Amino acid sequence: MTDAARRSPVIFDGHNDLILRLINGDITAERVRDGCADGHIDLPRAKHGGLAGGFFAIFVPSPAESAFSMEEFSKPAYDLPLPPPVDHATARVITEQGFAAARALEEAGVIRICTDVDALEAAMQGPSMAAVLHIEGAEAIGPDIAELEGFHARGLRSLGPVWSRPTIFGEGVPFRFPSGPDIGPGLTEAGKRLVRECNRLKIMIDLSHLNAKGFDDVARLSDAPLVATHSNALAVCEHARNLSDRQLSMIAETDGMVGINLATGFLRPDGQMRADTGLDDLLRHLDHLLQMLGEDRVGFGSDFDGAIVPEVIGDCSGLPNLRQALRQRGYNEALMQKLCHGNWMRVLRKTWEG
Repeated sequence: MTDAARRSPVIFDGHNDLILRLINGDITAERVRDGCADGHIDLPRAKHGGLAGGFFAIFVPSPAESAFSMEEFSKPAYDLPLPPPVDHATARVITEQGFAAARALEEAGVIRICTDVDALEAAMQGPSMAAVLHIEGAEAIGPDIAELEGFHARGLRSLGPVWSRPTIFGEGVPFRFPSGPDIGPGLTEAGKRLVRECNRLKIMIDLSHLNAKGFDDVARLSDAPLVATHSNALAVCEHARNLSDRQLSMIAETDGMVGINLATGFLRPDGQMRADTGLDDLLRHLDHLLQMLGEDRVGFGSDFDGAIVPEVIGDCSGLPNLRQALRQRGYNEALMQKLCHGNWMRVLRKTWEG
């Protein structure tokens, strides 16, 4: 197979945390453009792997003293305490840094920020990556939702109301294994206002990390397809961050979709966050999601630069190994096109233009 064939179909990805690396000062936009030896994403490796774009998350990290050791994920069962909420003022400052980092990436020629599907499809042809700006955890938005319209004007088109720690809008699921996602109460009144305002502005609502009662509230309130940008199947890995069959059925009913998360702790049936993980577990999730959702409602949401992914992929330059595994599983080229990018374009067009 030629190199061009190994890079095709190009992949549009549901989630990455590259912007956080710029916020933290780990890397510069110029190094992402020119290539670097660490992390999961830079422009040369993206071109090599056929990563044409994706959702670029702006995320406010928890204080360093709240961080947990990755050794916790090697235990047969774990339940990591959630970090405390982040105050609004701090979140605003860091979110502004995130928008600035995204603009720096665009100015360096790494990404092209897009706000409609036609622009995404054009940008996916290169030379930059097509980017949807996403906020993961809405702490930078106050209870009156006043900031949301300004963020929308600056290119925001996708938002997750929570990460894992609680917010004024609702509660996320913890790093808990084994466990389902039915943990904690549903959306607050502010959370319900946030859903309605996202619907008005045509901002996609991301259900990844939201707990079960919050998920149900969004499903009841929203007039848009239900989407989880980087989540997996609870039936394959009993992790609190994964989606139950009931939730998957609700997503299918709204013609939404799920992007498979490559984080190994959410792929493996034993919940272990280990790089020495093959692709068989990922393929089991994919098979299950296709069975529950149909072939038009599944894609990928790698969590690159935010998780430990299977070493057979390693970083975005290893995505040809994922395509090879899909072909060996018997997926035909039409389905490959849908999984790699077509389904994301479909659901974004329906969300933003519907």
